[in-house]
Amino acid sequence: MPDILNRLLQKRGIKSVDDLDKDEKKQFEEWRATLTKDELSTEDIKDFCRRQIDLIEAKWSNLDLEQIKKAELIPYHTIYSLLLKVIDSPKEARDALEKNLTQLL
Repeated sequence: MPDILNRLLQKRGIKSVDDLDKDEKKQFEEWRATLTKDELSTEDIKDFCRRQIDLIEAKWSNLDLEQIKKAELIPYHTIYSLLLKVIDSPKEARDALEKNLTQLL
């Protein structure tokens, strides 16, 4: 397991990956898989963005989560969605989306 993930667990006072809940464990395993690869492919990046969008949308559907917390996720959702569009779009559309992303930054 990459050292940075071990340090993150230690910082949060977690002794083992087994102590994480289902969603946290899934995220942790995704991070581990990403960090152990030599190179990320475009498909890896797209999969990551899709998973992040799915996580955000799952949080939005949680009725117990405060509206302010849900609203804080909007910029992240927007960026991940735009990244997917940039990767999949033709050159002209990419240029327009890059300008939009630059404005968001």
